[in-house]
Amino acid sequence: MNELMSFWAQWLRPSAGLPTVQWSLLLAVASITGYLVQRYSGLPKVVGYTLVGTIVGLLGFGGAVWPLQGIGLFLVELGVAVVLFEAGGRIPLRWFRHNPMVLVQSIAESAFTYFAVYWTMLWFDVPERAAGPLALVAMAASPAVLTRVVSDTRAAGPVTDRAVVLATLSSLYALALGSAQAELINRPGVGLVGTLYPALVVLGVSVAVGALLSLILRLALRVMSPTSENTSMLLMALIAASTAVTAHMGGSAPLAALLGGMLLKQLHPRPWAWPRQMGTASSLLTMLMFVLVSTVAAQADWSGPVVGAVLALIFVRLLAKALGVGVGNVGSGASWRQAMWLSCAMAPMSAIALLVASQFVVASASTGHLIARIALPAILVMEVLGAVIATVAIYRAGESSKPWAPLSSRGSNTGDTQRES
Repeated sequence: MNELMSFWAQWLRPSAGLPTVQWSLLLAVASITGYLVQRYSGLPKVVGYTLVGTIVGLLGFGGAVWPLQGIGLFLVELGVAVVLFEAGGRIPLRWFRHNPMVLVQSIAESAFTYFAVYWTMLWFDVPERAAGPLALVAMAASPAVLTRVVSDTRAAGPVTDRAVVLATLSSLYALALGSAQAELINRPGVGLVGTLYPALVVLGVSVAVGALLSLILRLALRVMSPTSENTSMLLMALIAASTAVTAHMGGSAPLAALLGGMLLKQLHPRPWAWPRQMGTASSLLTMLMFVLVSTVAAQADWSGPVVGAVLALIFVRLLAKALGVGVGNVGSGASWRQAMWLSCAMAPMSAIALLVASQFVVASASTGHLIARIALPAILVMEVLGAVIATVAIYRAGESSKPWAPLSSRGSNTGDTQRES
């Protein structure tokens, strides 16, 4: 791959630079692959995006740098921020008051996942300083993958809604705790105040930026229509601006966007209409995020000694989330069958887990290497396998309005084909 890039660079000198051409062609291939994967297998498009990123990553594509930094880090954070802002805007806090077991379910599955993965990594002789961060990486489900699966399957129902909420809340915990622990990784043995201070800084800055974001949008909605494309442009521009400054101030950009969406939902409880206006721009950004994540994750050290630890992390994580969802299911209003499929829908890992892992690598190169060699393969596997498991769960829960059948087997129904594209 590097030799091919060098050959291109000798005769191709575009005004925007060779990396722009490379990424443009890569996204074009990813879009075609995602469409064909869904058309001929019924799987969500994200599977195709991830496969393309994985292949070019394994071939040595140098357009994605690990740990994440610069424009690559910004694009991943922006993609996650857009997804989390929309996800946060779908979480009514009144729901937790009327059905507190949903919140118990969220805390239980996240806590079970953390401690189960932590103890498993210690059993595999992973140093304690790396086992804790790996447990935080495993805690985070992927609202980005899940929302794409929901969109591609046209799903709606209690399992779908609760899965998105639980995945979003697990991301909140992982981002807040991960950012705080990354600050402490080089300061072992600090007291209670020293331990709490980084977490308070991350939460304080993120809450402040999220509150400012929600207030500006609430004021804008007083004079602008939610269905206007200008409102969508304002939303995207404000999220991009907050993403650029939050991390510089010591906070977490995705966490600020999530909290901003949740606060705006309380200030403006009416149903949101503008995400549909963001349409293609948001979809392109999300596809770029998936390709970038899989390209980076594929650059991991795929050596034999870590295979057992990676497989153990994946298995224990799935089991712990199932147990946590089951424990919190008592009194939650959901059947045990729904709880089973809900735990399966929590399987995907993607950009948020990668961001948490990248923070630890930046904070400490030696410990970060121990974390990355297990976290990156696990993230890559669960971005693909998790999307497949979540798709099966939604169909088995009976919440997809679209039959699982390739478009090519439906005859010449051009209307369905146009809607899919």
